[in-house]
Amino acid sequence: MLRAWDVAAFVRGAAGAHEVRNDSGEPARVVMFSTVSDPEVCVYPDSGRVGALAGWSRTDGQRVELINRPEANLDYFDGET
Repeated sequence: MLRAWDVAAFVRGAAGAHEVRNDSGEPARVVMFSTVSDPEVCVYPDSGRVGALAGWSRTDGQRVELINRPEANLDYFDGET
């Protein structure tokens, strides 16, 4: 449990945090600093999904977010002639 002015660091990868919650019923202010890159590939081990995200630093709204499970993936040559 964190208290006012506590600091937490979350490592990248499966060992890192996957959720930040406030269960207190009181308002909480959270500041997050990130080293996220663009494009970014994220693995969500709790749900077995993989995400590819691009354009999050753009201000014109041109963003792409693809989230899939490996078993639903298309073959590399799917739709190619």
